[in-house]
Amino acid sequence: MPEVQKERTKRADAVRNKDAIIDAALTRLSDNPGASMAEIARVAGVGRVTLYGHFADRKDLVGAVFERAMDRAEAELAAVDIEQDTWNSLQEIVQSSWRVLHQFNALLAAAEPYLSTDQIRAHHDKPLARVMSVLEKGRSEGIFRTDHSLTWQAACFYAILHSAAAEIRAERLDEVAAAKILPSTIRALLVPPDLPTDKSLH
Repeated sequence: MPEVQKERTKRADAVRNKDAIIDAALTRLSDNPGASMAEIARVAGVGRVTLYGHFADRKDLVGAVFERAMDRAEAELAAVDIEQDTWNSLQEIVQSSWRVLHQFNALLAAAEPYLSTDQIRAHHDKPLARVMSVLEKGRSEGIFRTDHSLTWQAACFYAILHSAAAEIRAERLDEVAAAKILPSTIRALLVPPDLPTDKSLH
């Protein structure tokens, strides 16, 4: 095999190994924030030497896992058409976001010892920008309340989704129930006080 082809094969194998490690870490750390590096290597089908060849330490790996998780979240949320009816846009964001946050919450326990608050918040930037855009649109249309600040509404929006994810993890709420109650909860947060709140987002 020519040297150039060998080098290309080696690089391709390295990329596959790195992806396998990140995916294995995403799965294991979501299930068990204390999963060891050895366990992650085993699930990825690589040796510890290979794992540490790509990631110098646990902090390095956790950072890559967070980035992978939020890239997938952004890809899912980017599919939502925020130019459609505002309530429909928000409902689609809710239905996409809470499942993503369910996994994100599980990763937080693994990440908090290694990533700063600013690093964790940085991964929220793109999803947050999309939510803020829909909130601003609803306020300009007069269908969202304006007596609360935009930043407070966004903070409450995410707090509700995070709480739903935590309740599901604790097995006090199931996914079917969450899908039903989240839209009405978000509506109650945003609808002006003189409008009814006992309907779904749409």
